[in-house]
Amino acid sequence: MLEAVIRDAQGVFFPTMDQYVDLMESLWSSDYKFCSDLCGVDYLEMPSRKLPEGVKAERFEIVVNVTSFETRSRLRVRLQVQESNPHLPTLYGLYPGTEAMEREVYDLLGMVFDGHPDLSRILLPEEWEGHPLRKDYSVGRIPVQFKASTAIR
Repeated sequence: MLEAVIRDAQGVFFPTMDQYVDLMESLWSSDYKFCSDLCGVDYLEMPSRKLPEGVKAERFEIVVNVTSFETRSRLRVRLQVQESNPHLPTLYGLYPGTEAMEREVYDLLGMVFDGHPDLSRILLPEEWEGHPLRKDYSVGRIPVQFKASTAIR
């Protein structure tokens, strides 16, 4: 199994794409049965962020937090995902609770979870174009009207 890097008193793993599923299966077998969070990050404007030696920074990253209730500990997994091929395996088979989390990352960042049972938009309409949490997504200009407050001061 990979060796964890200790950051902020928590173990953090930085697997390659090839090591990802094996690592997650190993963690699940080691009593990390609960996935408390899975989210995506777009590092478009931070290409030189601090990563351990040997870890190649990519634009996208998946961050997974797993918890062991047996040992009362939590571990983080940070997987680099290529912009040119934003595909990675689903964790649904090990952690069924990731179903909605993976759909949210797909919907808002455009990362594809291969093998997911229902990879469809979860927050935006199906006809929506683009992925609004990407840093290069154009910000819309919707005029907002404010009403004057009628509260007595």
